[in-house]
Amino acid sequence: MAEVSANSFIPESLPGYSGDIAGQFGMLWELIKVPLIVPLLQLCVYICLAMSIMVFMERLYMGVVIVLVKMFWKKPEKRYNFEPMKDDLEMGSAAFPMVLVQIPMFNEREVYKISIGAACNLSWPADRLVIQVLDDSTDLGIKDMVEKECMRWASKGLNITYQIRESRGGYKAGALKEGLKRDYVKECEYVVIFDADFRPEPDFLRRSIPFLIHNRDIALVQGRWRFVNSDECLLTRMQEMSLDYHFTVEQEVGSATHAFFGFNGTGGIWRIAAINEAGGWKDRTTVEDMDLAVRAGLKGWKFLYLGDLQVKSELPSTFKAFRFQQHRWSCGPANLFRKMMMDIAMNKKVTLYKKFYVIYSFFFVRKIIAHMFTFVFYCVVLPLTILVPEVHVPKWGAIYLPCIITLLNSVGTPRSFHLLFYWVLFENVMSFHRTKATIIGLLEAKRVNEWVVTEKLGDTLKNKSKSSAPKRSLSKFIGDRVLVHELGFAVLLFVSGCYDFLYGKNYYFVYLFLQTITFTIAGFGYIGTIVPGN
Repeated sequence: MAEVSANSFIPESLPGYSGDIAGQFGMLWELIKVPLIVPLLQLCVYICLAMSIMVFMERLYMGVVIVLVKMFWKKPEKRYNFEPMKDDLEMGSAAFPMVLVQIPMFNEREVYKISIGAACNLSWPADRLVIQVLDDSTDLGIKDMVEKECMRWASKGLNITYQIRESRGGYKAGALKEGLKRDYVKECEYVVIFDADFRPEPDFLRRSIPFLIHNRDIALVQGRWRFVNSDECLLTRMQEMSLDYHFTVEQEVGSATHAFFGFNGTGGIWRIAAINEAGGWKDRTTVEDMDLAVRAGLKGWKFLYLGDLQVKSELPSTFKAFRFQQHRWSCGPANLFRKMMMDIAMNKKVTLYKKFYVIYSFFFVRKIIAHMFTFVFYCVVLPLTILVPEVHVPKWGAIYLPCIITLLNSVGTPRSFHLLFYWVLFENVMSFHRTKATIIGLLEAKRVNEWVVTEKLGDTLKNKSKSSAPKRSLSKFIGDRVLVHELGFAVLLFVSGCYDFLYGKNYYFVYLFLQTITFTIAGFGYIGTIVPGN
């Protein structure tokens, strides 16, 4: 049999043919580029442009509504029935309803005293307040410290109970559900939830409970988070910008227009009857708070957001903790959307307009499209179109719309306006993790129910600075710090940037090189606080 060479499969008469491997791949690329790659990539561009328009219209709608709310809407005290809580000399503490305070914890060595102390200092009659510390800690030393802290406050006359479980089944949702099963809870009308790092002001209950007392259709009053460590590092400043938009715009608009928004899991007070009617806490997703809110909303209950009812808390300041938190916050809503979309669509207790708002605006655009569009367009499709110049990307989609969306996002934190450009670069990096988590949630893949408690540092850095940190092996250091996926996208962006610098006409290389630097910094783990020995 005659020997058949690889070269015999490619006719030598084809233009651009050469016998070397690189030449063969080059010619193969030219053969498939026009009939396959260009149409496919152009389709991706059209899909991304459609998603961009969806996000733009959502942000524009939010911007218009929040301006109208601030200028023309009545304050919550005027929109709803409201009478301040007053001490009654005749009735005494009986004039105040029984309130349950739940503080879920898991190995909170650095911050457990903060929330317990803040809850015990709430301005509310001691005999009308029940405080549950729901401790799922696995560290026996921490459990002992938390229990002693509860005993210390109990010795001062506070009705505080230390509660543990045999297992962490259901994680936070399981702990909250277990806490509501206690016999003494039957006497309580309302339950307020504070995570371990949250520190409410003493008047928190006096300012929120009147709305529940005088408006029987309100199930939830949500306070606004404020951050004690927002200036700790650039990572916390970036988070503050994103969360301030969420509270200042998204929660405010949802409360004012539909009396519906997602419960933030902490810093809010619920009517216990509404929790029971909605089916109680469920652990089917990693966003048990949003799950409960959606189910209660479908029962016809209303929610109220109070922007001036502020609760101090702590932002995750290490990149690892932030990534795990964002995975949970992105995967959970997508998975909940998959589970509840038909329930929402078929519900008969809420209006068609509200159902459209929940399905399209609340879930589809904000929880799915916003994450995927940012990553797919700016980190994948746009760099690839530079390498395939036959694909056209209109400037309005690549430059103008994103700039307007970014400016609309900046209204929540005016003090960080000068950081806006870096915030965009950082959000593009995080969009990779959010997109991956969103897809996992939609497909119910392997990590769909992964729950990693967000690490709170408290005074960790101050304490560790006084002692030497334990040494770590090089392999563990690299495994904890080096992120291969981020470095891979940095390479793609760098190659695209070089190509655009040499052959392009739109100066996209400026963005591409800056985004390359950001991905590289993230890839080597130099974002956020670096904890010695952690």
